[in-house]
Amino acid sequence: MSDLGEPASPCISVCALDANDICLGCYRSAQEITDWWMASAKEKQDILARCEARRQADSPVRLL
Repeated sequence: MSDLGEPASPCISVCALDANDICLGCYRSAQEITDWWMASAKEKQDILARCEARRQADSPVRLL
């Protein structure tokens, strides 16, 4: 999080959308990417939670 309590952008500079308009790098939808900069801290946290759920659904195997 930044010093203002706002979550940092999940962007990892791997910007490519799949057929469902989900970024292959950060797992945000195209709409979530567009909305990020105007979203409140709570909305950003909600976006990050959805991203994490998408990431886990896409890659359920975790390496240690």
